[in-house]
Amino acid sequence: MLKIIIEDPNHVYPFNERARDLRIQNKPLWLHQRDVLAPYTHQELVVPYGAPLPQVRESCIVYRDNLFFDSFYLEAFLEQAQKNKRASRAAFTLQDAAFREHALPLATSYTVQGDLFLADLWYFPQGIEAEIEPVVIDLQAKEVGYYHVPTYMATESGDLVFQVPRRAFIAIDSWVHIFIADVVFGVFARGVRFEDRLASDPWFKLSILAQAMYEGKQVLECSKLVRIGRNCVIDPHAIIHGPTTIGDNVTINAGAVIENCIIGDNVNISQGCQLMLSVVGDGAFLPFRAALFMTTLMDNSMVAQNACLQMCVVGRNTFIGAGTTFTDYNLLPAPIRARDGYNQLREANRPVLGGCVGHNCRIGAGMIIFPARTIESDVVLFASAERRVIERDIRYEESDHLKLPFQHLHPRLYPRLGEATVESW
Repeated sequence: MLKIIIEDPNHVYPFNERARDLRIQNKPLWLHQRDVLAPYTHQELVVPYGAPLPQVRESCIVYRDNLFFDSFYLEAFLEQAQKNKRASRAAFTLQDAAFREHALPLATSYTVQGDLFLADLWYFPQGIEAEIEPVVIDLQAKEVGYYHVPTYMATESGDLVFQVPRRAFIAIDSWVHIFIADVVFGVFARGVRFEDRLASDPWFKLSILAQAMYEGKQVLECSKLVRIGRNCVIDPHAIIHGPTTIGDNVTINAGAVIENCIIGDNVNISQGCQLMLSVVGDGAFLPFRAALFMTTLMDNSMVAQNACLQMCVVGRNTFIGAGTTFTDYNLLPAPIRARDGYNQLREANRPVLGGCVGHNCRIGAGMIIFPARTIESDVVLFASAERRVIERDIRYEESDHLKLPFQHLHPRLYPRLGEATVESW
């Protein structure tokens, strides 16, 4: 089958980069799409957004390159579309809790048709044609609690919940969608599918128990749930609970606690670090007592000692200084707003949400960042009496290094769409 990729020209703020080039579950989105589609397709064509589709006469799948979908969703979509034997387009309804609560807020990519929300994913059984039928594939959400808090932190009860899908689909229009794709539709969904299998497959449950007994470990620590790559050095006093995936050449020191995470290659996690429901990119470094909770840390970034990040997204090649804290909750019950695909502030539909830092940033020690605030790529923030609390979004023009005569030491690598970088020599 042929696949036709429609280029999405929009850049996701504050990264100033197309969604296809951002990492989702520690893999560039374009590579994730290729891997999911590999069993079904043999050839690809790329067309600019807005250009007419090529008039091919063979079965093909067409999608915009800002979409994140997993193999479970794609299999269900293609099975239903091929059963219908008609040109089909992915569609969703508001009855789908995972789509309504997590994919739709802040989105700009869906087309409204009656009570349906159409996504830019099509299947054509006999080439491109004009008559297209919407195909609704439910994401099979399961309500999962992630906090039990005092009632003043929640609108109706003391439980904060996610609608975790067993099939994942989301358009990456906002940085919040990266958080959703990595955490809710990623590591959380992996855990839900694992629990489903435990409940439905007694032989699978017995195999895990047998493996844990053979290894002399607690069930969540056995090798069936904690997958470790090659050439890793893990201190026996580290605690690692699955489902967790650890890449190659990883060092994990004493006292580290890791629960349900994706850890990339060449990562160094020092003493006393706490990682839960997070994705850590290749080459990342976490010195002692750094803490990540439901956070994405992209490749070659560093979170220094005693820093705390909750429900955050951090771009590549970025440094977060020691003791920096990203808050995730408005002390007064004002709705948290975040930037959508048009870079406009809208309600994020989240009672708690951390912040986002772009690529190639340097954040000084001891900073406090308010909920859902963004720091644009290439920004440098010095901790000072004038600026220690970040209460609004920071753009590149406000970067502290631009005030210095040697600003060329930190070149701008990720300009906004339509802007050009200035060569530094």
